[in-house]
Amino acid sequence: MTPMTTRPPWRRAAVTGGAGFLGSHLCERLLDSGVEVDCADNLLSGSTRNIAHLMGRPGFRFLQCDLSADDVRGELNGPYDLVLHFACPASPVDYLRHPLETMDVGSLGTRNALAVAHRDGARFLLASTSEVYGDPLVHPQREDYWGNVNPVGPRSVYDESKRFAEALVTAHVGARGMDAGIVRIFNTYGPRMRAHDGRAVPTFVCQALAGEPLTVAGDGSQTRSLCYVDDTVEGVLLVAASHAVRPVNIGGGDEVTVAEIARRVIALTGSHSTLTFVERPVDDPERRRPDTALARELLGWEPRVEWEEGIKRTIAYFSSLPESVPQTQRI
Repeated sequence: MTPMTTRPPWRRAAVTGGAGFLGSHLCERLLDSGVEVDCADNLLSGSTRNIAHLMGRPGFRFLQCDLSADDVRGELNGPYDLVLHFACPASPVDYLRHPLETMDVGSLGTRNALAVAHRDGARFLLASTSEVYGDPLVHPQREDYWGNVNPVGPRSVYDESKRFAEALVTAHVGARGMDAGIVRIFNTYGPRMRAHDGRAVPTFVCQALAGEPLTVAGDGSQTRSLCYVDDTVEGVLLVAASHAVRPVNIGGGDEVTVAEIARRVIALTGSHSTLTFVERPVDDPERRRPDTALARELLGWEPRVEWEEGIKRTIAYFSSLPESVPQTQRI
C-alpha cells in the first residue's frame, strides 16, 4: 500500500461525527496533512475528550450541532472541498438507546450533509458499514452482495438507516451528478473507543485490565475481521481522493473468532481473567469478513497493522486512562 504521503487535494473539509472515535482520527489526520477542518458533532455518542488535543490548532473548528436539524446547513457554512459524513451512533449500546436519532441522522442528516456538499461542489463520502450485509449468506462479503438483513429486528435502526443513506447518496449521484461515494467499514478499533460502547475489543480490554471475566456472546465461534483505526483512516481518505462512486469495503483481512480475540486480549494484558459465555444478541452476524479486492485494485490499499499489534496499542490506550467500569459485551 502507498500511504497518502503527499498533501491531500482538499483545502477545507467538514467531518460530521468528528468528535466520535473514527471521526476524531479523521480530523487529526486531515489537520496533520494541512487541511482545515470543521468538526460537527452533537455529542450524543461523541466526546470533546476525543478532540481536546485539536482545540486551538490553526484550521480546526468545533461545531456542536445536530446534523438532523433544519438549520444545520447554515452552521456548516464552508465552503468545503470535502464532506465526510460520519455522524451516527455506531455501537449497539448507542443505537439501541437512541433508535429515532439513529434513523434521523441516516436520513435527514445524510440529506443535509449532501446538500452542504452539493452547495459547495465538494466531494462527499458516506461512512457506511458491514452491517448492510446483515448476517451474510455470501462469504467473504463483496460490494455487489445485497445482504441478508432483518428490517424489523433490534439492529434494524442502524442497518436500515445506513442502507437508506447509501440509496440516498446513489440517488444524488444519478439525479444531480454529485461527486459522492460510499465506504463500508468493517470492525475498526483502536484508541478513543469508549469502554462502555458495547463492542468486543474495548469491552474485552477493560474487563481484562480489571481482572474480570470476559463476557463472550454465544459460544464465541462467530467471526470478525478487525482493522486498526490507522489503516481504516488511510482507506477512507484514499476512497475520498479516488472519486469512486460505487461502495468500497475497508476492513481487516484476518478473520478470527470472538473467543480467540478474547483469549488474545487476556494473554496480551497478562490478566488472570477467564471467559464467561452469555446469551448471544439477536441478529448477531455469524461470519464477518470483507472482500477487499476492489480497495486493493482501485486504491492500492490493504491493512498494514496486524490485529494483535493493534490490540497491544489499544490496551496501552486504555491502560493510560483513569479506568472505567467494564460492561457486558455485545458486538
